[in-house]
Amino acid sequence: MTLSTEYIVSSLQSLYGDSVTTGDIRGWCAINGCSYPTVTKKIDQYKVGRGKWELSVQEIKEELEEIYTAPAVENHIEQNLVPVKDDNFVSFGNFNDIKKIIKSNLFYPTFITGLSGNGKTLGVEQACAALKRELIRVNITIETDEDDLVGGFRLVDGNTSWHNGPVIEALERGAILLLDEIDLASNKILCLQSILEGKGVFLKKTGKYIQPKEGFNVIATANTKGKGSEDGRFIGTNVLNEAFLERFCVTFEQEYPTPQVETKILGHLCDDKKFCKHLADWADIIRKTFNEGGIDEVISTRRLVHIVKAYSIFEDKTKAIGVCLNRFDDETKQSFIELYDKVDVEFQMNDLEDKMYIEENPSF
Repeated sequence: MTLSTEYIVSSLQSLYGDSVTTGDIRGWCAINGCSYPTVTKKIDQYKVGRGKWELSVQEIKEELEEIYTAPAVENHIEQNLVPVKDDNFVSFGNFNDIKKIIKSNLFYPTFITGLSGNGKTLGVEQACAALKRELIRVNITIETDEDDLVGGFRLVDGNTSWHNGPVIEALERGAILLLDEIDLASNKILCLQSILEGKGVFLKKTGKYIQPKEGFNVIATANTKGKGSEDGRFIGTNVLNEAFLERFCVTFEQEYPTPQVETKILGHLCDDKKFCKHLADWADIIRKTFNEGGIDEVISTRRLVHIVKAYSIFEDKTKAIGVCLNRFDDETKQSFIELYDKVDVEFQMNDLEDKMYIEENPSF
């Protein structure tokens, strides 16, 4: 008769308990007519020392293995990183060119520069959404380093485990890596030099080489061209390494949309088409004056979106414009309001001043 390990263990436990010795096993073999070598081979996993077996050890070991074989770090490869398509998105500017680059599946690092709030990042996200391409966005700061980008060891349940950074995830998945606000980076960003050549990266800490998967590409956005901000508008931006910048094949200069396009963008968020047109025309005049050096501030597309959203909340155009212009200094705010008063004949600047005064003086 062939004896199973389970039967042998159970029978030994019933006769001798959980701890058995060589003598116990030889006695059990004599009772059951079995050979000692056969039995000890079947229960070898329970052996804890010379002539000693702990029959409960394997149960504890299996419980521990079940606990520690759970993934220490979430497996990002199982996530779907394709951006959600925005039905209100209106394409303009360099969108079609960016989309063609992504669609080509070629490794072609791309740099997009332009003033704040003109849709640089959103355009890349929506191009990926339209093409159903995965996108990994990394917001760069001066503190961003190799550990943040490439990855490193993390302490999990008392053990160290390697955790991929966003760059490695993008390489392995063939995703688009979006380095947002790259001109805020320090020289630690140079850890991406070999990656920007399309050669992958060798992980020094693990001794593993990561080869880029087809479709992987790098797109960077910035408010400057990596030369710093001479006028001080973008405090915190840095001068980037020339060799680093040279690795980007093309640079797109993103402008604000035309009044016609901007009116369409706002029209998706606001039913008052006349109000949307007035806002777009107003912003266009301000931008032209800014480009000519007449003023130091500008109204972005993002700011116009803030205004129409404020209008949907407060149902008051005057208040919507007022609260959204409060971020500017008093002189700039006043000049912007006076200009809008000329664009929109229905707008009453005095109403805004009265409302702002009442809000500042509730007992009035």
